[in-house]
Amino acid sequence: MVSVTHEALNPTSAGFERDARSMHAGETVAPGNIAIGVIIGRTSEFFDFFVYAIASVLVFPKLIFPFVDPLHGTLFSFLVFSLAFIARPIGSFIFMAIDRAYGRGVKLTIALFLLGGSTASMSFLPGYTEIGGYAILLLAIFRIGQGLALGGAWDGLASLLALNAPSNHRGWYAMIPQLGAPIGFMLASALFAYFVMSLTTADFVDWGWRYPFFCAFMVNVVALFARLRLVATPEFGALLERHELEPVKMTELLRVHGRDVLIGAFVPLASFATFHLVTVFPLSWMTLYSDQSPGSFLLVEFVGAICGIIAIICSGLLADRIGRRNQLAVGAVLIACFAFVAPWLLDGGSTGRHIYVVLGFTLLGLSFGQAAGASASRFSRNYRYSGSALTSDLSWLIGAGFAPFVALSLSSQFGLVYTSLYLLSGVVCTLVAIFFSKTLETKDT
Repeated sequence: MVSVTHEALNPTSAGFERDARSMHAGETVAPGNIAIGVIIGRTSEFFDFFVYAIASVLVFPKLIFPFVDPLHGTLFSFLVFSLAFIARPIGSFIFMAIDRAYGRGVKLTIALFLLGGSTASMSFLPGYTEIGGYAILLLAIFRIGQGLALGGAWDGLASLLALNAPSNHRGWYAMIPQLGAPIGFMLASALFAYFVMSLTTADFVDWGWRYPFFCAFMVNVVALFARLRLVATPEFGALLERHELEPVKMTELLRVHGRDVLIGAFVPLASFATFHLVTVFPLSWMTLYSDQSPGSFLLVEFVGAICGIIAIICSGLLADRIGRRNQLAVGAVLIACFAFVAPWLLDGGSTGRHIYVVLGFTLLGLSFGQAAGASASRFSRNYRYSGSALTSDLSWLIGAGFAPFVALSLSSQFGLVYTSLYLLSGVVCTLVAIFFSKTLETKDT
């Protein structure tokens, strides 16, 4: 009688990953290579999201919502924008189950093909004048697909860096994954700026905008291979065998670390609220209420993203001196100061808007650079992988998911000063969460 193993009945990628690790058992992967893999992975994710974010201002109000005025078309587009952030925690639940059942390689392959496929599918989207309300429905479905996929794209490589970080360089290692955000934005903004400035408005809305979306699939395939290579390393396997990078059930995670998930979700809110208020929102405000070229403004934001990269690197150096949570607190206070001058800068002509973007990106980098590391620091090692994923999902949903819609709604009705109030609410949440986190840590020790 032939015996059939459980793995044969339920094929997973775990066996292939073990084989790959055994082939390279005597080798070690340099931390620099892990860092590059992390940055590539995060860049691909943010590229997909920023491609949509830019199009939600420059394209979809005209293509998908032409039956309303430009302001309401942009607001409707921002509502669809938020669907991905709502879907992201659901994606984490689904893909963590896939991870446990079929392995990390299967999970990542499905997630990144879904992410790239959803984004690339948008490039073939007909307009409202061609298929009516089905255009809105398809856009919403593809946007939800992006959100579900991003929930599954959590690969544990950032946790691998954190777990291997020397105690005196944790801030430096925590900032490395965050570099993917400004790099992804730079790629997306540069592509859109090129097509906006090279084409007529009619040609851009008709076909030019589709190329950045189509590029997303290629970017995600490159990211997939880079990440699968590192997931199959001996270092990753050793941590899996010690259950330090193994997914746990979300119910178990919430039972053991429920309060840490809750507090961790609010710790980076000042940073995440600022995130879309220096990228998507000023682009929408400029497009609706100024005569500046969108292409030239995207180039200014490109320069701002470079400043953001420098600030993220500085955040790692500073956090190693004063601590990651102290760094977040300092960043929150600086963002509060920025909130008071933001309305006057945005309403101060092209020069004021340019200062707003460059200064905003710089302060965002100082805060955002430590947002993920500080949130994950409270989780015990066995729960850090799943805890970091769920906490990040909730932080993005609460802090950034509705930020463009809320900011544009308030500022268009009541004035730009209400954008400052939105930023200040994120600052308050961050400072209160840091206080409770330190208090609970003191009680637990």
